[in-house]
Amino acid sequence: MEKISFGTANWMVLILYLLAMLAVGVYFTKKSSKNTDAFFTAGGKIPAWAAGFSIYATTLSAITYMSTPEQAFLSDWSYSAGNLTIFAIIPILIYFYVPFFRKLNVTTAYEYLEERFGVSMRFIGSLLFTLFHIGRVAIVIYLPTLAITLVSDINPIIIATAVGGLCIIYTFLGGMEGVIWSDVIQGIILLGGAILLVVLGINAIDGGFTTVIQNAMDNDKFLSAKNFQFGGVAAAIPIIFLGSIFNNLHQYTASQDVVQRYQTTSSIKETNKSLWTNGILALITIPVFFGLGTVLFSYYTNVEALPEGFNTSALVPYFIVSSLPAGVAGLLIAAIFAACQSTISSSLNSISACVTVDFKQRFFGKDDKKDVWLARIIVIVAGILGMAAALYLISTNRAETWNLFLSITGLFGVPIAGIFALGIFTKRANAPGVLIGLFLSALTSYFVQKTNLTPFTVSIVSFFSSFILGYIVSFLFPKYNKNIIGLTIYTKNESYTKTKGSDPHRITAVK
Repeated sequence: MEKISFGTANWMVLILYLLAMLAVGVYFTKKSSKNTDAFFTAGGKIPAWAAGFSIYATTLSAITYMSTPEQAFLSDWSYSAGNLTIFAIIPILIYFYVPFFRKLNVTTAYEYLEERFGVSMRFIGSLLFTLFHIGRVAIVIYLPTLAITLVSDINPIIIATAVGGLCIIYTFLGGMEGVIWSDVIQGIILLGGAILLVVLGINAIDGGFTTVIQNAMDNDKFLSAKNFQFGGVAAAIPIIFLGSIFNNLHQYTASQDVVQRYQTTSSIKETNKSLWTNGILALITIPVFFGLGTVLFSYYTNVEALPEGFNTSALVPYFIVSSLPAGVAGLLIAAIFAACQSTISSSLNSISACVTVDFKQRFFGKDDKKDVWLARIIVIVAGILGMAAALYLISTNRAETWNLFLSITGLFGVPIAGIFALGIFTKRANAPGVLIGLFLSALTSYFVQKTNLTPFTVSIVSFFSSFILGYIVSFLFPKYNKNIIGLTIYTKNESYTKTKGSDPHRITAVK
């Protein structure tokens, strides 16, 4: 397939976008330099709506930006059930999880694990997150770069450097406040860009919206009875829905990049508002991104055909560079960049938080001024590692190596969510039990992953095996049970203090 020239006008628009993101980082440099609280949680001064936009932009990567329309183009809207679960779990988050994160005033999610189970679980949770997200940064840079360069003449090294390098700089400068406000801008661009693509696609088709709907109904591109049948050709929505619940529970309860945002607002009420903002945006995503795939199906059925042997992972960028006017195409490629950078900047700041708070401050003490510089150095190191890995994948085209890495570290992702649930919903779970349960669950998930079952089924098995095995094994180690006042749903409304002395992490009730 012949590659398409990107053009001067498109380059100008793209460069303006990248410079604007850099300016955001520069603007918040002074504020983020005050202390680690400012660098990691923005001092709790972020408005609820902005925090919600940031959560949304963080969880919607460039991979999602392109793969969701591709899924609708190739199949149907069945995977939209995953977006519904985000909205569905918000009451669970608000009632059962957020109160503990806010009460403990944690910078990282894994501080709760130490209070509930001990320092070993905090160390493991934080380390797994850090390793996984360095790999994730690499993949988030690599896959969109690959898709864009499949259809255009842009040098892949320029894309990877522009996306990753500038992201490192503005995250280094602006801290969490810079990350969140750049997320807001990027969220508006990526959502507005997708809506614009839908509108432009419909306008280019004879018959417009009516033709799109008719094509979709004739080819089962929405939903049908087959989507509710187990073992059928179509994806079973009940399995997608259940599996997505546990995937999202992992992201919203055990993944630092999202949990960190719970501390960026001024109160628990504002945190709850941010979650509802994110939930509404997740619902809006369904007709926009799945609709985009349906529109592109109609476009390439009625207006023109895709090149022979076309790789549909590049469907969205191909439509942008081949069918849209100069300038507009640059803006919409910038939307893909925005989806990419919002995820990377969040990962970098969260990796920095884990290393600084869970390792340096936990074991070697806190020094705010020096720790801010340490945090910034970690942003650079993590960013360079992720970018170097992405460039390696680009030069060797060996994505399977990093996909394997992500798969292995990801085996512990949903099980970690099971550990958080064990801590909050049970009294008997203890450190040896959950630790053994975690590794048994990872092994179980590994073997289930080798079957023909869907990834959503693997998520269900991962969560429940972690929860059940961790609970059962805990009965074998009763002497490790801790004082859990204020740390489970049974004493959710109890106050507490961290006592000093020989047992600095014992929790006691405060009246």
